[in-house]
Amino acid sequence: MGVEKDVGVTGTHPPDYADGSRRKSTEMIMNDDPEREADFMTRNGLNLKSFQRREGNAQGVVDLDRSMKARHLNMIAIGGSIGAGFFVGSGSAFTRGGPGSVLICFSVMGVMIFNVVYALGELAVMYPVSGGFYTYSMRFIDPSWGFAMGWNYVFQWLIVLPLELTVCSFTVGYWNDTVSVAVWITIFWLFIIFMNIFGTLGYAEEEFWASTFKLIATVLFMIIAVVLICGGGPSRGIYSEYWGARLWYDPGAFQNGFRGFCSVFVTAAFAFSGTELVGLAAAESANPAKNLPSAIKQVFWRITLFYVLGLTLVGLLVSSTDERLLNASNPYSEGTSPFVLAGRDAGLTGFDSFMNVVILVSVVSIGMSCVYGGSRTLTALCQQGYGPKIFTYIDRSGRPLPSVVLNLAFGALAYVVLASSGSVVFDWLLATSGLAALFTWGSICFAHIRFRQAWSRQGRSLDEIPFKHIFGVAGSWVGLALVIIALVAQFYSAIAPPFVDGLSDAEGFFKSYLALPVVILFWIIGYAWKRQSFLKLDQIDLDVGRRQHDWDQIHAERRRVAALPTWRRALHHTF
Repeated sequence: MGVEKDVGVTGTHPPDYADGSRRKSTEMIMNDDPEREADFMTRNGLNLKSFQRREGNAQGVVDLDRSMKARHLNMIAIGGSIGAGFFVGSGSAFTRGGPGSVLICFSVMGVMIFNVVYALGELAVMYPVSGGFYTYSMRFIDPSWGFAMGWNYVFQWLIVLPLELTVCSFTVGYWNDTVSVAVWITIFWLFIIFMNIFGTLGYAEEEFWASTFKLIATVLFMIIAVVLICGGGPSRGIYSEYWGARLWYDPGAFQNGFRGFCSVFVTAAFAFSGTELVGLAAAESANPAKNLPSAIKQVFWRITLFYVLGLTLVGLLVSSTDERLLNASNPYSEGTSPFVLAGRDAGLTGFDSFMNVVILVSVVSIGMSCVYGGSRTLTALCQQGYGPKIFTYIDRSGRPLPSVVLNLAFGALAYVVLASSGSVVFDWLLATSGLAALFTWGSICFAHIRFRQAWSRQGRSLDEIPFKHIFGVAGSWVGLALVIIALVAQFYSAIAPPFVDGLSDAEGFFKSYLALPVVILFWIIGYAWKRQSFLKLDQIDLDVGRRQHDWDQIHAERRRVAALPTWRRALHHTF
């Protein structure tokens, strides 16, 4: 951190006291991270001493480890949430709505997540609080709603972890289906437990290398896809002559009408789940004001280059009426990812196995994110008094130990898949938190809107905000509107799903929309517990929790950017 700066209107040095000492506002808020352990073994959680309680800073606040580097945040932002939903779930999106629906829906949802992440970036640089975004709902919208968002987010990750472990076992089954899935569940569960011994750094390094691998694999696929579309595939495959956009004409760009379109809209929304983790990770970065903005800018390229362009190329190669996609009972073990099918149809020996490895790495990566996101949010909730105090414990290596243990323990639910009714159990578990990501994103946008409204009401200058949303409040309104549209589309799909004549039954509806009454229940519990409701603008405290910034450095950077030519400024805002 730099020298303390004022958080007043001018954004310059604070006035001095009569004795010449520099004033330090009591509302300012976050101090530097307490000294990290000097001992390597303790710092990285590799001895018994590391499990002891961590000492707080001068204000008695016990912070998480702040070992996250800029390279970690950049890779979490650009590749962290590229997972099974992108590589495998896209197959069902093609069969339900066709490549035209995939292109439109992923582009629209890309606009939504772009605005969500920029709103989150502005708030996280100002208030890099452990537990991240749910705290913004508490302080800018309604404490009871923040309670609901926090616990809903925790349950989302608690439930997704065993699902990801099950998917890992299915994916390995592509090569060998004779070994019990319980064996593979155990192996991948132990791997995730092992990586969490290293705390924040373990997660950050795993995500860095996993994301790097996923991005390289995706770029390689897109290069190969262009060659195949142009007819450059081997003679033993179907792409040995010009392929072009024939599948957009036959069987066509769209399938199943409006029902199909709405269902792809929902799939596209959930494919971006986990993008918000970069804001959560900001609290464990030494300098979020410097590191987070560059990471936020990478999201634009992930959306356009990987999701939109990548899936468009897949849609040109694999038919939306391919029987292997339509009839797949388990796309992971059967290898019916459209990415795998494209390589297999091209006659590229070993490419299907390579893409399956990419899928496996992606699933393990999401499993790590489950533990990271769930444990940090749970710890923050309990620090705010919204849960048992035992989960506020942070050890000497900066791990929220009880929260991590609880999240890892939920991995045991993966063994439920061994029961004959295991898939039914998973369906209902996922139904309880299926809309968690959409509620989280909508809350981030609305919290940013309320933050800006309170900022203006209290007479503060926008120059005091270190990192601003590229489109301002208007961007957050667009993001919030698209979240609402996604919720409406999900409601419509729950009532009238594709491939079903007539309307869905009660069971089908609640498997798609059970999360809404769950969130409302949490909201009611939060209000009954704390008796706090919607905040007025004058009640919003804009100072508590603000991290100090080096304003000399920030102003110098702003002057440098302002002096750049227009095209260079545009590049600066997108790279």
